[in-house]
Amino acid sequence: MAQDEFPARLINHDPVNFLPETLGYEKRTDGFGGFGMVLVPPSGGTGTKIALHKSNTPPQEHPRLHLDLHVASAAEQRAEADRLVALGAARVDWDMYPEDPDFVVLADPDSNRFCIVDLSHDHG
Repeated sequence: MAQDEFPARLINHDPVNFLPETLGYEKRTDGFGGFGMVLVPPSGGTGTKIALHKSNTPPQEHPRLHLDLHVASAAEQRAEADRLVALGAARVDWDMYPEDPDFVVLADPDSNRFCIVDLSHDHG
């Protein structure tokens, strides 16, 4: 299937701003480090810079690599999922959840899947 054959999706949120807003990072598009877009910690903050590259391939249903966001509790996990859905994420009906998952699967506005992991989860 050619790239232009993928169905168009209507979204109400800006996918380019989703990841910076999710992480609380600032977006640089001035060629910093030789990349088109780099996420940097907020002014005065510390943290790893993240270079983003746009791919022309469709998102994978079961991606080999994805982002995990860690939270301290189930309540924080629910609140973070709600916050990210308000930013444009979608809840994913994941077909590979274990019986007692410590994570929830969401998709960003471009359908890239990621997880929110509750680090307090008791694996019994």
